[in-house]
Amino acid sequence: MLVKYSMTTEVITVDEDVSLMQASKLMKEHGIKHLPVIKKGRLVGIVSDRDLKEAQASDATSLDIHELYFLLDKVKIKSLMSTNLHTTTAEEVIERAAALMLDYDISALPVVDQEGKLKGIVTKGDLFRGLIAISGIQQAELQIGLEVEDRPGAVKKVTDLIRTQGGRIVSITTHYDEAPEGFRHLYIRCKAIENEEALFEKLEKNFKILYRTHYKVD
Repeated sequence: MLVKYSMTTEVITVDEDVSLMQASKLMKEHGIKHLPVIKKGRLVGIVSDRDLKEAQASDATSLDIHELYFLLDKVKIKSLMSTNLHTTTAEEVIERAAALMLDYDISALPVVDQEGKLKGIVTKGDLFRGLIAISGIQQAELQIGLEVEDRPGAVKKVTDLIRTQGGRIVSITTHYDEAPEGFRHLYIRCKAIENEEALFEKLEKNFKILYRTHYKVD
């Protein structure tokens, strides 16, 4: 799935000269946690609700409420925003965007075009929803984990057995991290199995079954 199918395109942005207080108010009004910062139509930074809270806490000290409000209204977003930007594009896959967030411990990515103009924003929540959709968990209750040989035709042999019981494949994922040399782990989510026990009897004769689990589909 591409980022463009998960991102928010109607993005609330601020100018770099907006005050900390104005930015904080804007986030609360729109229920958002990130504000891309724009200068002359181009993305120059991003500020999060965490940045604002930390700035407010550091400036609070011994000031009374009126002095604090005055100070917060003078502090500009450009002094708080992150300019070491990590971005993605609408045509990037969401797995790569998620890996980027994980690598840099960030919770949102501005989405830009080839000229660097802001086209949207994608958050961890957006990516979680996209990854859940890819997994097929909301469409099929049965997932099977198997260990199969890492050779051409191995996956097809599994899917053919599932189809002999009328099963429909909803998603297939695979990885090598936990598998022994020469094997891979295969995870298949499927539905409409006519005889589950008969299917697993066939699978057990040909493959090592890691698990089978059911998720109740609403």
